[in-house]
Amino acid sequence: MIKIGLFFGSFNPFHIGHKVIGAHMVQHTDLDKVWYVVSPQNPQKEKKSLLNQHHRMQIIQREIEDHNDLDVSDIEFNLPIPSYTIDTLVNISEKYPSYSFSIIMGEDNIVSLPKWKNYKEILDNYSIYVYPRSGSFVKKTHKNIFYIEDVPLIDVSASFIRNSIKSGKDVSSLLPEKAWKYIYEMNFYK
Repeated sequence: MIKIGLFFGSFNPFHIGHKVIGAHMVQHTDLDKVWYVVSPQNPQKEKKSLLNQHHRMQIIQREIEDHNDLDVSDIEFNLPIPSYTIDTLVNISEKYPSYSFSIIMGEDNIVSLPKWKNYKEILDNYSIYVYPRSGSFVKKTHKNIFYIEDVPLIDVSASFIRNSIKSGKDVSSLLPEKAWKYIYEMNFYK
């Protein structure tokens, strides 16, 4: 069975931290592939500065087109908004029954997991691969939670990137090359 790691996010925009984490997970864990799942609306975030979901998806597609072990999914585009992880997991598992799905999340998010819709069902039925984030967090223990300690820590924020672009700053070093080219050419986040 093919093991897919689902890396959920707004990816507003997709930056080098996202790419490094996805590539690291597929190279240094038992995951065969990583799919970036573009969320139209995170239930815990405001929508006001959110670039159109199709553009966010296009940015990722252009960036990872040469990587066979990385992909991008629009599975949440056809689900009710806001998107809840459990609903996406059930839907994607039904759509791809020959795949085994896991979640990739930052260490800061594992703390809020008990606030997620049907979080016990997620924990009981899906593996969670946790990468480190800056700051210290209480480690949750569960048979399906795996801490991947050696992931390179790149502390870059999408909101910082958006604000910097809006202010006319050069943030090309914080974005993968093709992602930056598309954002620049389309004049996004100005």
